[in-house]
Amino acid sequence: MTDLSADLTADLTADEARRIILRAQGFLGAPARGGGVPAMLRRVGAVQLDTISVLARSHELVAYARLGPVGRSVVERAYWDAPARAFEYWCHAACVLPIEQWPLYAFRRRAYRERRYRWHEVPPVVDKVLEQVRSDGPLTTADIGGAKNGGPWWDWSDTKIAIEFLLDIGEVVCTRRVGWRRVYELAERAVPADLLAQDLSDDECVTRLTTIAGRSLGVATRADLVDFTRVKGRHAAMLDEALLSGAAGLVPVRVSGWPARRGAPGPETPNAWADPGALDSEPRGRHRTTPLSPFDSLVWERARAERVFGLNHRLEAYVPKDKRVHGYFAMPVLAGGRIIGRVDPAREGATLVARQVGFEPGGGRGRAVEAMSDALWEAASWVGCTDVRVERVGAPDLEAPLRAAVARGPRRPTR
Repeated sequence: MTDLSADLTADLTADEARRIILRAQGFLGAPARGGGVPAMLRRVGAVQLDTISVLARSHELVAYARLGPVGRSVVERAYWDAPARAFEYWCHAACVLPIEQWPLYAFRRRAYRERRYRWHEVPPVVDKVLEQVRSDGPLTTADIGGAKNGGPWWDWSDTKIAIEFLLDIGEVVCTRRVGWRRVYELAERAVPADLLAQDLSDDECVTRLTTIAGRSLGVATRADLVDFTRVKGRHAAMLDEALLSGAAGLVPVRVSGWPARRGAPGPETPNAWADPGALDSEPRGRHRTTPLSPFDSLVWERARAERVFGLNHRLEAYVPKDKRVHGYFAMPVLAGGRIIGRVDPAREGATLVARQVGFEPGGGRGRAVEAMSDALWEAASWVGCTDVRVERVGAPDLEAPLRAAVARGPRRPTR
């Protein structure tokens, strides 16, 4: 790895970039996993939320993937406990974010306020709903009149549209959920006063979020950073300026094998950005062996997952059953710093069911089988299952070895 002190632009192999990314994301080395769930949330910067729950909710799976079988109640308290340690807002998607990031989303709250529209026109009841939260909060949508008119999921009631707009513009905040229902409270009561008092410009917000995205991703293209922060238009231009001026604190790097930057004059032009702290030392330590939520920030963007891991993956939950290739909620399985395969899991009582298991080509096939078995057994223990059953295996030559490995049980005690 090239030291930055010797050259303005570091040259990285694709393998070096991959290992830096794994350490930055908390999958490589014991120090990366220190500090429990709160430190994990700060490290990754944003944890995507989703309604699908198979083994567990995606935001729980993200913590498990990095920390091992940490108690699910511990994960929930780290996100939602009082006083607020985190809040929900729009980053890469709907995400759990460290409460310290509240001031950094002022640019987005201002944009929503100016637009006064997102998916629905803002109804006249918005002021009434705000006063209801002020007098009776914290409240759920059920408390303020229901979430739907009775039709499809997007057919929101006026009170639901109003409360979500109030969330968008920062008048109310969600710092916890009950039964997967958001609990809305006035921001002035839920967010620490010192954070509420900060008034950052749009440039300051975007610059600091770009820094967070770069630190979380370790090594990233400009497109990766835009995808993380979901900025566009003038805010994307602010991200570009923060990179080029150095204000974001990220440094240009050349990663061999990664695509050239659009419009680059030659192959010597940097094609990515890196957190300089991530370049200071060689990533070392033990790798996690774990299934990953498809919404995990390690793999949530398809082009990046393919570039870093050679993984072409899409969520098939919304694909007709007869057209699915890997399964309803196929989870990539990480082992030895590489994606070794995928598993589509389910639960039947105390049994974790691997409805479909696939293996990626290449690598040590025997090691991949043992790693897949380890990943299944540890996940089973975490969700309270005492047995593992494999249904379909996509690689005929590995079916018998995998079934034998799973039948032997866990190779090491699960925590």
